[in-house]
Amino acid sequence: MTTARDIMHPGAQCIGAEESLADAARMMRDLGVGALPICGDDQRLKGIITDRDIIVRCIAEGKDPSTTKAMELAGHLHCVRAEDGIDAVLQKMEQHQIRRIPVIDGDRLVGMISEADLATGHREGQHLTDQQIVDFMDSVYMKR
Repeated sequence: MTTARDIMHPGAQCIGAEESLADAARMMRDLGVGALPICGDDQRLKGIITDRDIIVRCIAEGKDPSTTKAMELAGHLHCVRAEDGIDAVLQKMEQHQIRRIPVIDGDRLVGMISEADLATGHREGQHLTDQQIVDFMDSVYMKR
């Protein structure tokens, strides 16, 4: 059975809950990612922030990204366990219409799964069927 661990991008880096959105944006730029997990002082996952969150919920609302903390924009957190099967991962991403999801093992962040990870696995003939990709695309992009 294909699990979240099989398709995730390991080694996700966290932005600290008290770090600024400007710091988060620079970190995203440097890492070449569009989302960062947010971790507290205990290094446990507290939320996730996306580049879109910074633009729409901070800058467009006239907030200062250099003083707004990452945790201020963290919404409801959806994550999957490393041992969850690919069907459970897809179901959660589709149900909540999300394009990136953190992967935890116990209470520790071990990786992230993005739509790019799903597409890469599909392209390489691993993990996902054509129908799973179609269903994911329909759920995430067509129901907005």
